[in-house]
Parts: sequence; C-alpha cells; structure tokens
Amino acid sequence: MLHINDLDYRIEGRMLFDKATAAISDGWKVGFVGPNGSGKSTLLRMIKGEIYAADNEISLRKNRRLGSVDQEAPATQQSLIETVLEQDRERASLLAEAETAKDPHRIAEIQTRLADMGAHSAESRAAGILAGLGFSASDQRRPCAEFSGGWRMRVALAGVLFAAPDLLLLDEPTNYLDLEGAIWLENYLKRYPYTALIVSHDRDLLNNAVTHILALENGKLSVYVGGYDAYERKRAETQAQAVSFRARQEAQRRHMQEFVDRFRAKASKAKQAQSRLKALEKLQTVAIPVAERTLPFVFPNPKPMAPPIIRVVDADLGYEPGKPVLRNLNLRLDNDDRIAILGPNGEGKSTLVKALAGRIPPLSGNVYKHKKLSIAYFAQHQVDELKPKESAYDHVRAILPDATEAQIRAATARLGFGPQKADTLVEKLSGGEKARLLLGLITFHGAHLLILDEPTNHLDIGARKALVQALNDFQGAVLLITHDAHLAAAVADRLWLVNKGAAAPYEGDLAEYRALVLAAGKTPRKSGGKKAPADERQNARKSSADARLALQPLKKTATAAEDRIATLTNTLKRLDQALAEIGHTKSDHARRAKLSKERSALVAAIGRAEAKWVTAQEKYESALKAAE
Repeated sequence: MLHINDLDYRIEGRMLFDKATAAISDGWKVGFVGPNGSGKSTLLRMIKGEIYAADNEISLRKNRRLGSVDQEAPATQQSLIETVLEQDRERASLLAEAETAKDPHRIAEIQTRLADMGAHSAESRAAGILAGLGFSASDQRRPCAEFSGGWRMRVALAGVLFAAPDLLLLDEPTNYLDLEGAIWLENYLKRYPYTALIVSHDRDLLNNAVTHILALENGKLSVYVGGYDAYERKRAETQAQAVSFRARQEAQRRHMQEFVDRFRAKASKAKQAQSRLKALEKLQTVAIPVAERTLPFVFPNPKPMAPPIIRVVDADLGYEPGKPVLRNLNLRLDNDDRIAILGPNGEGKSTLVKALAGRIPPLSGNVYKHKKLSIAYFAQHQVDELKPKESAYDHVRAILPDATEAQIRAATARLGFGPQKADTLVEKLSGGEKARLLLGLITFHGAHLLILDEPTNHLDIGARKALVQALNDFQGAVLLITHDAHLAAAVADRLWLVNKGAAAPYEGDLAEYRALVLAAGKTPRKSGGKKAPADERQNARKSSADARLALQPLKKTATAAEDRIATLTNTLKRLDQALAEIGHTKSDHARRAKLSKERSALVAAIGRAEAKWVTAQEKYESALKAAE
C-alpha cells in the first residue's frame, strides 16, 4: 500500500528524515509515534502530496483512495447527516446521475454499482458513526452551523470514516473527543477493513486498535509488529543489545590497540601488528539509539489540612437561573482523593469542575470549601490566556516580583524552560510547551487541589508519562477530566460519573465502564431534541446493569486470585530471606531442611494460584470482548 524509500527532508536546516525507509501493507492499522516536532505530521502531508517528495521516495498503490481530516466541517446550513453522506463522492455522483439518466443500460449499471457499495444502507451507517462520536438522532438533523468548531471536527472525522478510504490518515483523532468517543473510535479502527496510518499519543488506542507501530526516531523510520507496549519492550531490548555489543566492541578495540602499541616496533611481530592496525581502522563503531529526554513535571506539595477540602450539598449548577445543567448534587472531596470524571461531552463535566474551582457560583444549594484551600485549575482554553509576546521567564517574573535574576532563572528552569527556552516568546512555543508552562505557573505556589481538564491534548507519550509520575508523586488531591483512558487508570483511584443532569460516584472501574460504552452505546449522549421514551431509557439502564452484574463476579475471581499470588509471593520473599540468614551449625541444617520443604510447597501453591488467575482473567477478558 505505502512504501517510503530513502526519504531525506530538512526544514529550516533541521533534519527530519535521514534516508528513512518503511513499508506498510494492505490492511495494516499502523500507529505512528515519535516525539512532538519530529516530523510525523510532515510525513502525512508528504503522503497526501501537500509537501513535495520525489516520486521514488514515497510511492502508493495505484488507484488507491486517500482520506484524512484536514479541517473542521464547514459551518453551513446543511445537516450533519447530509454533510457526512456527501463525503462518499462516488455514491453522491451516482445518485445525482440516477436522477437524470435515460439509457436503460446506464441505469442498470448505476443501480448495480449502488447495490454493490451498499448505498441504500448508507444513511444508517452514517448515523451510526455520528452516534458513536457523540451526536444524538436529533443532533444529526441540525445544521452544521449550530455546532462549535470542536464538534464540527467530529463531523469531519465522521465524514472520512464513512467514506472508508483505502488509506486512512488520522492525526491525533482523539483530541476533540471525550473518553466515550475515544473508546468508540478505538473499537471502530480495530475493525476497519482497510489500511490506516494514525498519529497518536493515546496509549490505549495504540495498544488496542493497531496491528503495527511505525516509529520515527532520530530521522529514521522503523516498523514493529504489535501495539505500543510491545514496541516499547522491543525497543528497550534492541537498545540493551546495542549497548552490550558496543561494550564488547570497545573491549576488542582496546585489546587490539594494546597489541599494536606493544608490538609494532618489534620486527618479529610487525606484520601481526600492522594487520591488527588495519582491522582496527575497519572496525565500525555501533551506533546506540539516543533516547529522547523528557523533562519532568514538578508539582510542589501543599501544606496538610484536615478533610474534607470541598463538600457539595444539595447544589444545582449551571449558568442561567432556573436552567441548571446539574441538579441536586451531594459530593465530597478529601485532600488525598484522585478522581477521574466520566461522562460524554456536553453533559456537565466542565460545569462541575468550574463550580468546584469557584469559577461559577451554585444556582442553589452550597459548595463548602476549606478556608485555606488553594486550587490550581487547568483547562485548554487557558493556554490562550498566556501572553504571546512574553517569554516563560517574563511569566515567572510576574509571579516572583521581588526575586533576583538568578532566582527567576532557576524557577523558570524548574518549570522545564532552561537557558535555550526561557527567553523564547510564548507565540513561538509548541502546544506542549505552552501546556507545560501553564501547568507550572498555576501550581507554582503549591496547590492543595489540582483540577485538570484535558491536560494531555498537546503532550507526546513521553510527556504524558512524566505527567503521570508527577501526579502520582503529588501529595494533594487531583480531579481529572481526560479522554486518555491510560492517564485516568494510572492516576485515579475513584470515579465520578456525570450524566443526565446528575453527578455521583461510579462504583465500577474503567474496564467495566468501557464495556458498558461498547455494549451498543449504552452511555447516553447529549440531545437537543426529545428524550427517549421512558421504556427505552428503562431498557437501557437494565441492559447496563445486567452487563455490569455479569462482569462483577468474573472480575472479583480474577482479583482474588491476583491478591492470593501477591500474598504468597511476599511470604516467599520472607522465606528466602530467612534461608539466606541461616548459619552452618547442625541445628541450622535441620532448620534449613524444614524451610526448604516449606519453600517447595509455597512455590507449588504460587503455581496453582497463577494457573487459577490465568483462567479467571481469560474468562473476564472474554466477557469484555463479548460485550464489545
């Protein structure tokens, strides 16, 4: 399908591709990874022909259809469903021709082709894609102009998915989606029948939806089989092997050089020395891949305070009196809570966190806060509040007006902006660098609560990993809205669900929630029209409850087996330590024999527990797949 051969490309003197070579076959779903700014989006533009590349550098299969999302759907009066349907150009053309064609043979050809391409079921397919991306049936009949740019990006994504091109090119497709939409898209791409090349930093998508990873590192392209975790393991193994081989090579080089230095002056050894010298000159140094360095995030820890830090009591939240978005909320937030907020876009997640952050007052009821509570609130739109004509250094100086030059420089460096970046204007920073700067500024003085609304949209995988580490090291509370399921699972230990005008703790875990979302879209989407009939809503709730109920005992069995393994393993460690401390007297020999016997029995028990866990986990995972 796609061949890249010895591709060379520079931009502003910087080498993006250096003899890069890769091949992608038909039917592969490929996750394209690499640090921000390494050239991933540039390569997509080359494939589309927007940036020049020599014919022999990038070649595509003849007669293939390319599809990508280049911009949001236009703000026209055309409905969403019509906008998506017209993206299948051939179908639209044939339907238009069918209206005017008079030749019986041509009419027959048109109808045959329409039948072959499933044109008459097109509307239902388009509606299914729009529903998966968060649009209710009533939304789909509304004009595009009534939706914001973010929602129109979803419409554009729906259009290219509906068109089903032979080579689907997607650049960070989950950035405009909520968690539910990201889960749906992941499942859709996994079943996509053609070839896809997807630039993404979403680990769950890269692990679950792709068959291969295309990695861009140091100007080179490499293809790996499997998902992102498999790629990371293989890459680590390759790097370890290169380091080991390099060490052996250097030892060989030293040995040969010592021989040359010692014997080149002796006539009897001159030939051998000369031979070794030539071999030494031919010995090529093995290059060790240079790992990209990711700067850490540092969130200062707050001073301790007594819980709770926030209580929401009988509160209605919204923006207009008498029109609450969320009703009758009763929630509690303690100083060590790590909570991820679930729920489709438009249901009120941002409204909830704005109220908790004090950005909007409750319409009724109360939001009680600890009198010394300090809150750091991050939302993507706040990046625009940074001053574009000022540098990171200028922003830090504004919050440290009495500090010395050296102190300001040191503080700026702690935020990740060293000498090379401290004086760069904000308008010239990347999206990830702006997000890093904003996170550093709002947490500078040690907040008790971090409220993060989609913090990862401009962060690459390395930066996301660093963010997870920083949040787990942080000793305050964290409230998180994210479409990145990996981030939510790695940070949060509690879940809140915002849906149907309510917000409450969710008792399941992310795996169960994921299964419910995939079980025929049971999580409702925001609708601009009438609500579903009561019996439909009741059936949906019952189906969700039944699915969750069926999964619970399987998960409980797997968890119990895992806990059993952990307990036995800890006992084995203590037993091994006791064995290591035994002396060599006669009584010690007897004790050693006894403990050794106990150890053998313990190892056997661990084996049985692991077998039980494997069986239980397989059953649980099979149930999850069945739910999909």
